[in-house]
Amino acid sequence: MDKNMLLATFAIMVGFAVLVWSADKFVEGAAASANYAGMPPLLIGMIVVGFGTSAPEMVVSAMAAMEGNPALALGNALGSNIANITLILGITAIIAPIAVHSNIIRKELPILLLVTAVVGAMLWNQQIGVAEAWGLIGGFVLLIGWSIWCAFRSKGDPLEQEVEQEISTNVTTLKAAIFWLILGLALLIVSSRILVWGAVEIAQQLGVSDLLIGLTIVAFGTSLPELATSIVAARKGEHDIVVGNIVGSNMFNSLAVIGIAGTIEPITNIGAEVFWRDWTSMLFATALLMLIVRSGKSQSIKRGEGVLLLLCYLGYNTYLLYGAL
Repeated sequence: MDKNMLLATFAIMVGFAVLVWSADKFVEGAAASANYAGMPPLLIGMIVVGFGTSAPEMVVSAMAAMEGNPALALGNALGSNIANITLILGITAIIAPIAVHSNIIRKELPILLLVTAVVGAMLWNQQIGVAEAWGLIGGFVLLIGWSIWCAFRSKGDPLEQEVEQEISTNVTTLKAAIFWLILGLALLIVSSRILVWGAVEIAQQLGVSDLLIGLTIVAFGTSLPELATSIVAARKGEHDIVVGNIVGSNMFNSLAVIGIAGTIEPITNIGAEVFWRDWTSMLFATALLMLIVRSGKSQSIKRGEGVLLLLCYLGYNTYLLYGAL
């Protein structure tokens, strides 16, 4: 391994480590700051935490687009969405079956499926132009508005109780909340810059596309905060937070992450495989999740279904690796 490859590998390892830690502190600080500002707990759970857990993908993708690597940004968004459902919910359900009680989450799942279909329609011609990217940003604004409307209309939803319990046990002062918010955001930006450099360098050294690196290594790394959050929440019995974080994060990724990257640098010449392989896999994972959660009396993700989701993740990444080799 030459010096550049070694340095790039080290940059990715350090970038991931700082990214996971800073994302956790950013979410903690943001949620506590919103709580001190008097924001309803349900709104904190739907917007602040959802935005925070997607912050790694947003910052990494924005950095990649600004560096002239929009394909890496697209791969990060699509790969993260696939990993969120198949890897994170799969592992979490194997550890502890996930029961979904929140009506809001059940309403969000068809919206996520619709958003996924819109992204697919844009990818049909193998590019996402600036106008389409702004369309995704517009969809993101509508999503925020719908979330605010739901938060004020759905009093007593199980998700609200779980979020209220979670944010009341963390940061105890407003000064500490603002400190962690600012520090977390600053380190997110720095670690993302390091991570993008390392990922692009490795892609060039191995002769593989930025898209493939985004779909695999970068997507896995930026999904680590959701994995940590989901496992901890599941062990506490906060099942609606687990699924709510994943569904919210995937909508943020599809609308805001791809939208931000596309407004910075149009995503062009991405190849037909992005639609037929990657978007189709994301659509399948999303439809499978909705089928699991909304069918049956228990409306839960059982251990057997967790194993199925995990096998889907391993199968998809094995196919990517096979194609690269």
